[in-house]
Amino acid sequence: MLTVFLALGAWRMSQHHVLTRRPPVIETLGSATVICVDKTGTLTMNRMTVAALSAGGATQHLDEGALPEQFHTVAEFAVLATPVDPFDPMDKAFQVLGEHYLARTEHLHADWSLVREYPLSSELLALSHVWRSPDSSRFVVAAKGAPEAIADLCHFGDEQMAALTDDVHRLTSTGQRVLGIARASFAVSERLPTEQHDFEFEFLGLAGLHDPVREGVAAAVQECREAGVRTVMITGDYPGTALAIAHEVGLDTTAGCVTGPELAAMTADELATRVRDVNVFARMVPEQKLELIRAFKANGDVVAMTGDGVNDAPALRAADIGIAMGARGTDVAREAAALVITDDDFSSIVGGIRRGRGVFDNLRKAMAYIIAVHVPIVGMSILPLFVANWPLVLLPVQIAFLELIIDPACSVVFEAEQVDPLIMRHPPRPVGAPMFDRRTLLLSALQGLSVLFAVGAVYAWAAARNLPDTTVRSITFVALVLSNLGLILVNRSWRLPVWRTVVERRNPTLKWIMSVAVGLLVLLLTVPGLRNAFSLGSVSLAQAAVAVAAAAVGVAWFEVYKMWLVRRREV
Repeated sequence: MLTVFLALGAWRMSQHHVLTRRPPVIETLGSATVICVDKTGTLTMNRMTVAALSAGGATQHLDEGALPEQFHTVAEFAVLATPVDPFDPMDKAFQVLGEHYLARTEHLHADWSLVREYPLSSELLALSHVWRSPDSSRFVVAAKGAPEAIADLCHFGDEQMAALTDDVHRLTSTGQRVLGIARASFAVSERLPTEQHDFEFEFLGLAGLHDPVREGVAAAVQECREAGVRTVMITGDYPGTALAIAHEVGLDTTAGCVTGPELAAMTADELATRVRDVNVFARMVPEQKLELIRAFKANGDVVAMTGDGVNDAPALRAADIGIAMGARGTDVAREAAALVITDDDFSSIVGGIRRGRGVFDNLRKAMAYIIAVHVPIVGMSILPLFVANWPLVLLPVQIAFLELIIDPACSVVFEAEQVDPLIMRHPPRPVGAPMFDRRTLLLSALQGLSVLFAVGAVYAWAAARNLPDTTVRSITFVALVLSNLGLILVNRSWRLPVWRTVVERRNPTLKWIMSVAVGLLVLLLTVPGLRNAFSLGSVSLAQAAVAVAAAAVGVAWFEVYKMWLVRRREV
């Protein structure tokens, strides 16, 4: 049953954009207490547009018509610092900027040749492109990157840095990703330097990019909060941008933000203390994700971590639940992860947690049902041994019928059961908690004993009336099979009464199992050949009614218990 539930659970999750590479992780999903997610592409759409340009102390929002001449230079060098054939959404946004606002001007340079690229690194969050025009004796260098990195390249003083910080805060307060733009020139006759710092850069301005939040993310974050699961944002963006987006999606930002440089200066104990309250981590490099995973786990959290790059693989391995992005993730990240989200949507991650909790909840119901249904089977198999002159109730062929056909088929009903809508309003299941606590085991055993008592009463009633042995066996067998079906109905939900589960919960498997089980029972009692093969006798309508009543009485107390429990919780 465990194998079947996990396999079918993985199949059902795949229909909701969650691929399970390791089925046991489905159980772990129910224990997750922290989800660490990237901002770009997971909380946001990763569809960027250049929303604003800042130069010379002025800011131009690009939804205000034509671009004034004073912003042409910053736009020109933003385009020059972009690959010719971009694939990254941010680079595509700058390409669109040039095509839309600089077309038919001298600021686009299709005839220039790219001489060298200085890539972005964890030490310097900026990149530079060196260009040469056909008729120039100097190289033109265009740089873009994190504002503080561009300020470093331009050797800003304290006063310039303060002014830049104010401009950045103004743009990031609306959730924009902000990049600094700079330019330099270099003599063609000289050898190009090995580092970007060796150029004499001139600061040109800032570019603000807008990346809309995905629809449904705020509701998913709220659902996680109600489920006792923290959502933590880890991003390489500027702290102001991260905090603005965090506020928009509903993350708790009262504890502020921890940046990558701040994290690098912390000890492991200090970091473990900070992560208890902080939900936003900005200017992080991929290697620092592993440090965050260790800090959360040191506090006893069960951590789910998203990642898409090669450098994310160690963190995905270290997390209790590694989640790779299927759309933009690398093969290395997908191999390191236990789950793959095919649409890169945070809502799908939350849906996976909901489904994982539902699989475990339904598995527990199925196992509880199996325990309950075997109590009367075992009891009725041995009860006649202690009463002289009473016939055996269950012969080997009937036990085989119950064990090989009825019980396994009925257990599948619970796998197809819909996830309880309130499943995400319960706290995460503690790590290492057994599938059955004392309450669950006690209730399962009591259900089985009550059915045993009801079926035993029918057996005693039939035997006391001096009916033929085959008839006694038939009446008791009918009561036992119908009690089996009754256990299915009352265990579909341990919160809702039977009539509400029938009305509110759609389960296409249930009608087939109930119909087939009742149909087989009718065939066994009415077809002479089958009746003789199973050593059963004919049953009158009155006798069948007694069996039906006993089956209903045997499970009715659990319905009363559920109503009492609901009223107690409401009070």
